[in-house]
Amino acid sequence: MKITQLKTTAVEVPLAKPIKTAIHDIRSVGCILVTLETDQGISGEGYVFTMNAERLKVFDEMIKSLAHQVVGRDPHFVEAIWRDIFTELNPIGHKGISISALSAVDTACWDIIGKAVDKPLHHLFGACRDKIKTYASGGLWLSYSMDELLSEAQAFIDQGFRAMKIRVGNARIDDDVERVRAVRSAIGPDIELMADANQAFSPKHAIRLGRQLEEFNLFWFEEPVPAHDLTGHADVRAALDIPIASGETEFTRYGMKDMIEAAACDILMPDLQRIGGLSEFRKAAALAAAHDIPVSSHIFTEHSLCIAGSAANCISAEHMPWFAPLFNEPLDVEDGMLDIPDRPGTGFTFNNDAVKRFRIE
Repeated sequence: MKITQLKTTAVEVPLAKPIKTAIHDIRSVGCILVTLETDQGISGEGYVFTMNAERLKVFDEMIKSLAHQVVGRDPHFVEAIWRDIFTELNPIGHKGISISALSAVDTACWDIIGKAVDKPLHHLFGACRDKIKTYASGGLWLSYSMDELLSEAQAFIDQGFRAMKIRVGNARIDDDVERVRAVRSAIGPDIELMADANQAFSPKHAIRLGRQLEEFNLFWFEEPVPAHDLTGHADVRAALDIPIASGETEFTRYGMKDMIEAAACDILMPDLQRIGGLSEFRKAAALAAAHDIPVSSHIFTEHSLCIAGSAANCISAEHMPWFAPLFNEPLDVEDGMLDIPDRPGTGFTFNNDAVKRFRIE
């Protein structure tokens, strides 16, 4: 089998309404959809995204610049392809857009490998489960009013979620405490609640807030300080009883290694785009397992489920609905769980009608 072509398509999917976190102002998600075609009629898919479709052309050009590393090669040699691209990227760095481009290509290669043998990828990786716990992450935004928070929290429960995440990040600690208290009161003690600060705070502020949030039995406190401040992460972690989750902004297994060595968090959250694709996600999960650290996948719900189904230390998959319109196959939540698809490859395929509808030049 040989890869014959690398194709990209730019799309922009609008959100139902604008949302805000402590550091984001989001109206849409723009994606570069990547398709690798082969001489056996099997194609593989991957994608990268940017908020509001900003700098999408840069991602597109970076991905296209990797075509010579894949066209004419057997996708089964995915590790060799990954290594060769990683080596070639050295002069421009192993973080940022370069690794994101590699991620999409790597994931598309694995999609081909699974489809070629008509097997889901978590079976090829070594399955450990066929369902994974999930949590509602597409709501409870910092920009929401109190009424919107409470209405959406109830809606999540009605949709089958048994866990959900609220964003914090207000300048006044009392404001964040009030919002978390209201949601916890509304959902009761049996629904898991996480809080995500989106890197909003200094370590001292995060510790002061975290101490007041401990009474609400949070499952985790996510990215309490800027991603680059590993010492600050460690200080917050040492000061609080709430588990600290982080890592979505780190790149490759080496970023995960830095977080582990800094004792920066209790739960690592690899992001498929930043980690370096499925090949590197598997390595990051194994590295975390060697240190008895659980992982929870960040965004990329559909394409991360094969990791959730094969990494025994994966405790959950983030349910982010932003990209669902692009796929033929839905994500169904039942009693707080997501099925790991038993379809070939990643188990998800781009919906051609949706791609045409959202396509941009």
